[in-house]
Amino acid sequence: MTVMVKCISCLLFVMFGALYNVNAQDYLISTPNTSLLLTAKPGEAARIHYYGTRIEENRIQQIFDSNLAFHSESYPAFGIYSYNDKAMQVTHGDGNMSLDLAVESVKQYTVAEAEITEILLKDKVYPFFVKQCYKAYKNSDVIGTWVEVTNQEKKPVTMYKFASAFIPVRRGDNWLTHFHGTWGAENMLQEERLTDGQKIIKNEDGVRNTTNENPSFMLTLDGKPQEETGHVFGASLAWSGNYTLKLDVDNNRIIKIYAGINEDASYYTLDPKKTFVTPEFAMTYSTTGKGGVSRNFHRWARMYKLSHADADRDILLNSWEGVYFKVDQEVMAQMMKDMSQLGGELFVMDDGWFGDKYPRDGGSTSLGDWVVCKKKLPQGIEGLIASAKKCGIKFGLWIEPEMVNSKSELYEKHPDWVLKVPNRDPRYGRGGTQMLLDLSNPEVQDFVFQVVDDLMTNYPDIAYIKWDANASLVNYGSPYLPKDKQSHIYIDFHRGLQKAVERIRAKYPDLVMQACGGGGGRVDYGVMPGFDEFWVSDNTDALQRIFMQWGTSYFYPSMAMAQHVSASPNHQTGRVIPLKFRFDVAMSGRLGMEIQPKTMSDEEKEFSKHAIATYKEIRPVVQFGDLYRLISPFDKLGVASLMYCTPEKDRAVFFAYKIEHYMNQVLPRFRMAGLDANKNYRIRELNLPQGENPCYLHDKVVAGSILMNTGMEVPLGAEYASRVFELIEVK
Repeated sequence: MTVMVKCISCLLFVMFGALYNVNAQDYLISTPNTSLLLTAKPGEAARIHYYGTRIEENRIQQIFDSNLAFHSESYPAFGIYSYNDKAMQVTHGDGNMSLDLAVESVKQYTVAEAEITEILLKDKVYPFFVKQCYKAYKNSDVIGTWVEVTNQEKKPVTMYKFASAFIPVRRGDNWLTHFHGTWGAENMLQEERLTDGQKIIKNEDGVRNTTNENPSFMLTLDGKPQEETGHVFGASLAWSGNYTLKLDVDNNRIIKIYAGINEDASYYTLDPKKTFVTPEFAMTYSTTGKGGVSRNFHRWARMYKLSHADADRDILLNSWEGVYFKVDQEVMAQMMKDMSQLGGELFVMDDGWFGDKYPRDGGSTSLGDWVVCKKKLPQGIEGLIASAKKCGIKFGLWIEPEMVNSKSELYEKHPDWVLKVPNRDPRYGRGGTQMLLDLSNPEVQDFVFQVVDDLMTNYPDIAYIKWDANASLVNYGSPYLPKDKQSHIYIDFHRGLQKAVERIRAKYPDLVMQACGGGGGRVDYGVMPGFDEFWVSDNTDALQRIFMQWGTSYFYPSMAMAQHVSASPNHQTGRVIPLKFRFDVAMSGRLGMEIQPKTMSDEEKEFSKHAIATYKEIRPVVQFGDLYRLISPFDKLGVASLMYCTPEKDRAVFFAYKIEHYMNQVLPRFRMAGLDANKNYRIRELNLPQGENPCYLHDKVVAGSILMNTGMEVPLGAEYASRVFELIEVK
């Protein structure tokens, strides 16, 4: 259980019945394995001294005695000693640009999932308040922090900087692990040594914030990053909009980390009596390398940040690459029947099913008109649900409710609902007609909610929604926001989205929803609480997916990673890859298919049926187990390998892929991780094509100590060879 300790007598807690005392000075915020130490003395600046491995109350003084304390302001503001970068910068109503924040009070209390510490800061002159909030999650080594800014002045205050967090980290041989990319190649791993200067990771898309970068990073404190060794700070900003992560490295002994909403074109006017809440910045500390950070975040996500995280994810067939826009009642029914016969559990009808006046035959019309195209679906969604029930599977469909086409009934009726710049020609996205709805407008928020509400009211058997977003914010103008608050667009768009999704979740708690951001554009903890999973990438090429899924796995759990088996040659790359390899890659996350089954051979269907059955057996381990990345594809050793292990260490699933092929190629030995050294494990090879014999490792019993310390030679002789092993404890 999470423990938070103040350096005052426990008697005070008993006497007053609440965790509150303005005379406290040192505050130790702890999880099972980490601690954050702050000083909050009334009338003075709050200071952060330590974040790292767990310390106990009786050793607080030792942090100071050993010169480990940072003595840094916990939330530095511009205006007093302003020679460094700052977490906050404002202009008061009288034009004064300074802040001098001092501790007003401190409050600690318990909620169901965490222990909360609130440090209330007040400017020494102005009635301007900043509440620093720290949330130590129970049964998790993650601490979240954010600020709540309240203006009690008589005039509006303009905020130019408003970071969620400032964190100092020890300077040394520091290496940054972060993730970059583009459409079709999202979340690619990048590792680099930090040198003097500033490293800035930011997004300015306006809608999808993870296509090019990700608001998550790791900082290794003691040399080149390793998977299972080394001290590593890891963090993620839970925000779906534009963000900035800034690492300021100078000749001091600390690296100053600032994280929050990207303030570019986003200064925010805070009216009197109003409060502004920044997104949560979640952080952890690992002494077991990058892998420790990943497992901490995965457990935290499954416990607190994912919808339905206690339930197995269904195996689905999505119609997109099978038929694209050519949705048809008979074809949909045929795909459902085929998927059912393969052992699938869910069918999702993708883009192309809607539009009355403007049938959706391509990407240039109909967005916003969420009514069934009777020309394509004469029996409507009712007929599709009936077909699904007949096949014994669930039914879901695709929507893109934040977007509209200029060629649509919605746009004809509500041109005032669209983001657009006054006195300028609009810029369009996909199809040359796509625009964004103005989600700062409560009427638009109601509409977005109504899209899902109408579908679920009319068709309550819909089990799954694929929620897409295929446009960037390119028209920076809101018909709803007043002229003096146009700079709120980037922020208020995402707050409006959050409000709509929260309403949907409240009314339809059992509905499963995927966050698809035109591919992997919404892989973040900002949207994740409202969704069950995300689409890793529109690129379904199995070889390239290994790299993207590898990067994504650093912060996001396997059960949230939608990974589909697609056709060969692949529709994006043209690459020809064996079906087994495609399945073995997809089975390391949430398994699905992206294919027209009727184009598959009988042999392929038989293998798929067998593979799906196999995945059902190992699904609990893959979706709920602890991840251990073994050999990185980015190390260019010719192979990649990872495994999942139950917390009890009685069962594991191992994946190995050959990603380069040369004659006489010497491959590395595969050393496992996460097992119990004192246990013996029986190795069983899975997912073999019909008639193929398992390799020589099959049915062997090997000690965990050997598998982890010495390893095993895995036969991967052919191009695109792959192996999947199940390990079961022998008692």
